[in-house]
Amino acid sequence: MQNNKLRMAIRATAAMAALGMAGQASAISFETGGWETSIYGYARLNASYDIDEQHTNSAQTASFSDINVGDEEDDEVSGHFDADAVQTRLGIQTMTPEGVKMVVEGDFRGNGGGDLRLRHAYGEYEGVLAGQTWSNFNSFVGNTSTLDFDSLPGLAGLQGRTAQLRYTTGPFSVSVEEPSSSVASVTTPTTGANAGNLVLDDQAGSKDGMPTFTARFQDSNGGLSYSAAALVHQVEYDTGTDDDSAIGFGAFVAGKIAITDMVSIQGSFNYSDGANSYLWRSGEDYYGYDAYVTPGGDVETLKGYSGSIGTGIKLGNGNSINVGYGMTTMDVDDIGDDYTGNESIAETNSAIMANYQFTPVKNVMMGVEFQHLKTEDANGDDGDSNRLLFAAQYNF
Repeated sequence: MQNNKLRMAIRATAAMAALGMAGQASAISFETGGWETSIYGYARLNASYDIDEQHTNSAQTASFSDINVGDEEDDEVSGHFDADAVQTRLGIQTMTPEGVKMVVEGDFRGNGGGDLRLRHAYGEYEGVLAGQTWSNFNSFVGNTSTLDFDSLPGLAGLQGRTAQLRYTTGPFSVSVEEPSSSVASVTTPTTGANAGNLVLDDQAGSKDGMPTFTARFQDSNGGLSYSAAALVHQVEYDTGTDDDSAIGFGAFVAGKIAITDMVSIQGSFNYSDGANSYLWRSGEDYYGYDAYVTPGGDVETLKGYSGSIGTGIKLGNGNSINVGYGMTTMDVDDIGDDYTGNESIAETNSAIMANYQFTPVKNVMMGVEFQHLKTEDANGDDGDSNRLLFAAQYNF
């Protein structure tokens, strides 16, 4: 049975390769009145084969929240194929004669996939950036290349974009950003599927009363690239009758070293106390709660940490092999101490991703990736899954 599933996946890879070699794209750049403008992006097909249960998000990325745990792993339905092109991207960048840079970029991953989604929209002049782009509490220095658009748990920082005002001078940058915070209420239902379980939900009256403040240092020296960043923000709730708040903070370090011209090792480490909204692939899937409300109405911050490590091996002619491991975990023991119930709360997510990427012609990337994912709840229930991912990307 398992061999048949793998043979089907291999046939799908071969079919995608044949389709991929049939298309090409070229860059579009022009100058008008001293304005230098380029249109860029790519068309991309992603396809996945879930060897075990189906746990696929848009762009065929892996979903930790859909992995069966405990008794749910018994008699699970296995073998699922899916594909989409929602990762396809289009952007425009222009530079004025005065040196003002402007970027607008989108893809089609909005509303679960298929709708246009704004990725970047910002202007930048003499180190001052205003608009939406990658959070300053973010770095790609330690990332291992994966075909999965959402990649490994434990990468550095938010791994997302946010509205901000940023100032950069040399390798140092600071920003004031749109806040991202979450406070959980804790209940123990007496009926239904979650009867007897501790259930986290958004606390009524959760609010953002101040922006997030970040600082980052990122530089390189020879074959070494490195980055470190920190943030502070407020987590709070106010129902009109009850309220409380706390300060959360987070930090990360990331680095990459070129062992040879062909081989690199890279990785990252993150720590959070009340800033799990910036801890990549924590909680149920993407970001965990920053804090929870105790039975006495106080805001109690939740700690978390994560890390990733990987290697990239260049084979020449645009071909490469990449292997990475990432893990994210949250300390939710205090919730179990304050509330009575089965601690079926997502605690740890981890993944191994290994891929082969190749370039059949210029501006075309194709690849196949194997993934092994695991998730574990605070009560010890865990589950794992295996999947294959295929990609064909045409850049312009």
